[in-house]
Amino acid sequence: MNEQLQPLKKPTRSGKARTGTQDDIVYAHIFDAILEQRLAPGTKLSEEALGEIFGVSRTIIRRALSRLAHEGVVLLRPNRGAVVASPSVEEARQIFFARRMVERAITELAVQHASSEQLAELRKMVADEQDCFARGDRGAGIRLSGEFHLKLAEAAKNAPLVSFQRSLVSQTSLIIAQYESGNRSHCSFDEHNQLIDAIAARDSDKAVSLMMHHMDHIDSKLNLDEDSASDDLHAVFSHLALAKKKPRTAR
Repeated sequence: MNEQLQPLKKPTRSGKARTGTQDDIVYAHIFDAILEQRLAPGTKLSEEALGEIFGVSRTIIRRALSRLAHEGVVLLRPNRGAVVASPSVEEARQIFFARRMVERAITELAVQHASSEQLAELRKMVADEQDCFARGDRGAGIRLSGEFHLKLAEAAKNAPLVSFQRSLVSQTSLIIAQYESGNRSHCSFDEHNQLIDAIAARDSDKAVSLMMHHMDHIDSKLNLDEDSASDDLHAVFSHLALAKKKPRTAR
């Protein structure tokens, strides 16, 4: 049977199971680990180690890593294996410039097209983000902050922008993990709420201004001194091993 078509379920850090094909699940877990800044830039992604962690073949691991490489967050090195991308300062500047342009376009389109249901979903996502930071789960809060921007891109109703944004958000998370200063305070949920209010009011100028201020805030916290994530694959994905060991309750 084709390995790609064998559905598996793996738990997320919140305890909920993921569903999908094998490479979908591996891809999603690694993508989330990057968004949550649990994987350090430059980390070697051993096919053998990842295969053991996820219980899949190296072929499946290669497919997932290839997808991540296409999005610019993994570097595939001939004869040396894959590593988490480690953007240079110049690359970081270019990524942030591109992110600003895409965010501006997404915001303008979201003002025109976002439905009340999508705005409600965005508000719920911001509330969840705030709850994560309040209980000290910084990684999940950071991931939800990134997912907020992906959901906003969907509200813009422009498929190419959604694709661009997915790559830029994950690359931005790597840049923050690599270059963010020691100031770990986060007020993204306040800025996100203000942005939703402006979009709901169909005030394009205010919404764009708030988005650019939000990007300025992110940019202002970057330097070259901080290295925050981990390069230990087993530590990053330890929640999967723990879930496997939990006894099943009798039905």
